Amino acid sequence: MTEILWLGRGGQGAFTAAKLLGAAYAAKGEDFHALAFPSFGPERRGAPVRAFTKLDGKPILDRSETEKADYIIILDETLYNDGLCSLLKEGGKILINSKTSTGENIIAFDGNALAAELKLPTANTVMLGTLSAVSGTVSAEEINFAVDNYMPERIREKNKLAIGRAIEGALK
Repeated sequence: MTEILWLGRGGQGAFTAAKLLGAAYAAKGEDFHALAFPSFGPERRGAPVRAFTKLDGKPILDRSETEKADYIIILDETLYNDGLCSLLKEGGKILINSKTSTGENIIAFDGNALAAELKLPTANTVMLGTLSAVSGTVSAEEINFAVDNYMPERIREKNKLAIGRAIEGALK
């Protein structure tokens, strides 16, 4: 099972990105199963939020929070701390929305700059595109399918552009 932990703040779309990833993966076919769910404390904008995506080739029965992740996606770099590395499975990676990388197994991508360039309020889909490039778990086409089916029409094209641009940028 591939497990992804999303860290963000309320209003940054961590749970939206987790759901889009799950929908993109499940859309591959009947042997692709996904589960996405949030975990948060006080429900207010700016409060830390955790979201989880689990991907597997068989139905997912374990609905508990991820203890060890293959990938940790950090939407707000202020949420990074060195202790997060202990939450990674062997060979796991941290993808952080930042201009600079801070250590081994950490990949920085400036999602905020790309989101601002495209006039998007958050970098959640940018970081989803970055995950796609780094992990190969889902393709741009699969994510775009999820965007078309789960996002309001008025924001689809900008988000699909963000995903494509993030994949291109992360592969450089």
